[in-house]
Amino acid sequence: MKNKMTLSFLLIGALFASCGQQKVDTNLPELPPMPKVTKAKPVNSVPLGSIDEFPEMQLDIPITDGPFQANWESIEKNYPGTPQWLRDAKVGFWVHFGPQSYGESGDWYARNLYKPDHIAYKNHLERYGHPSKVGYKEVLKDWNPSKLDPEKLTKLYHKAGARFLMIQGVHHDNYDLWNSRYQPWNSVNIGPKRDLLKEWADACRKHDMNYGVTFHHEYTWWWWQTAFGSDTEGEYAGVPYDGHLTLEDGKGQWWEGYDPRMLYGIDLREYESVEEKMFTGWSPPKPGIITNHLEYANWYVTQWALRIMDVVAHYDPDFIYTDGTVQGPFTGDGTGTFYKSNAMQTVMADYYNRTLKKRGEVNTFSIIKFRNPTNGAVTTEEFGFPDHINTSQPWIRETPVGDWFYAPGFVYNPNMMVHLIIEAVSRDGNAAINICLRPDGSIEDDCVKMLEEVGNWMAINGEAVYGSKAWTTLGEGEIIKGKLKSQPGGKLGKWHAEFPFNAQDIRFTVGKNGSIYAFCMAAPEPGQIIRIQSMGKLAGHLSEAKEVALLGYEGKLEWKQTDEALEIICPQEIPSPISVVFRIN
Repeated sequence: MKNKMTLSFLLIGALFASCGQQKVDTNLPELPPMPKVTKAKPVNSVPLGSIDEFPEMQLDIPITDGPFQANWESIEKNYPGTPQWLRDAKVGFWVHFGPQSYGESGDWYARNLYKPDHIAYKNHLERYGHPSKVGYKEVLKDWNPSKLDPEKLTKLYHKAGARFLMIQGVHHDNYDLWNSRYQPWNSVNIGPKRDLLKEWADACRKHDMNYGVTFHHEYTWWWWQTAFGSDTEGEYAGVPYDGHLTLEDGKGQWWEGYDPRMLYGIDLREYESVEEKMFTGWSPPKPGIITNHLEYANWYVTQWALRIMDVVAHYDPDFIYTDGTVQGPFTGDGTGTFYKSNAMQTVMADYYNRTLKKRGEVNTFSIIKFRNPTNGAVTTEEFGFPDHINTSQPWIRETPVGDWFYAPGFVYNPNMMVHLIIEAVSRDGNAAINICLRPDGSIEDDCVKMLEEVGNWMAINGEAVYGSKAWTTLGEGEIIKGKLKSQPGGKLGKWHAEFPFNAQDIRFTVGKNGSIYAFCMAAPEPGQIIRIQSMGKLAGHLSEAKEVALLGYEGKLEWKQTDEALEIICPQEIPSPISVVFRIN
């Protein structure tokens, strides 16, 4: 088995190597045609191959010349360290926007519209019709965010305190939001007929905002399996959804010439656990290798890599981002199930070499969601905060206001956004918050008001955030079950807006100027005495306080440092109703 497998990949590698010899303006190869796929076997009839016995396949595609090679050893050895601009920026906003917002059903609308028991399915029936006749591809055709104005939004986001944007390039739906060379199902060909990524990139450059591009298309091959199912009861019982359509089926249709397999992938339900997991909320199939589709798998991974390299070559982002729940894409387990490949290392090596060639230095980075400390990679925290200060690697706390895609009824509250920023920076992290846009690209009035209020707070207190690092302790306040009371994890909503912080819940940072900052998580009452125990003389953190000021207040404060605490009497004028920050020198 192993010898046959090796021979198969030598032949595939030779094919890709020959394609790589075709020179183009960006030195990127042509993508070979999708390999022929055999007829699907019965559902759940084929075991997945062992990931322990399957080697990590090496992608044989050319990368930009330079010191970085497509392996972790080379990347970690040559990477100069995460650029200073990320620490300086600290706060970013997500632009997690695309055609899935059109369903107004929250996250994963495209996958869920093929689940009869899901609200997305019901919404799709009412708006479009049955997914056997009118599926997600029709959503793409009709989606037109006519009110989307990236420059106006970038200006608003900058005023609200953001210093970088995370711009969605492609979600799990496999639809590229740029003039994609390797994916014909893209926003220039179908739907808005706009290069949305370019519009955002141009806006960021105009307003001096760093930006990165996010890629979520590794999931596509297992995520889209719902499109190959059918209703189990009712009028359309047993009628296949539109994932089964072929290129030939498109003759005479609006999508003639566009292969549905390039959008939905192929039917892989023959493998164990695939159909079972496709009806869960988000779980991928079990770890393993799709051994009956190795040639297709290598093509799929190659296309995945080339699409990211295409963006790097043409849009020059300050960082790239890959989604996942394990140590990287295509690990054979978790969200990286089905295959093992060095695709991520290939993309990163090309990215850093290209950056070095174009900029003269490597001042970019790669976000690999949840990856352990690796020089060259930044990680994320999506579901909550670490219990302690985390300086082991650069990290970003990411979460949406409401959900990752738009739905009616979101709660817009500035306090919860400010609290998230404070919780992140006091632990030595960064914050990236998704602001949902309506399907037409507009933003709700209450959301604008929220952002304006966050901007007002940042204008007063930004010196405690931008360029900051964690102090010797992250904070103090109420202890619940042995842990410091902190903002709950998850998507920002009513629970977070009403979370019971008080003025004695305190967090700390050290600013670029060397000052220590103490954040009260709620605004104190006029005349209230704030006791900061971590700054008492006997606490061991601050031997002597020489100056105490309240940001946004020009008067002189009354304060004293005792052995037990730093005690500050709040003035009659409180500069913010959300949170106040004291500067201690």
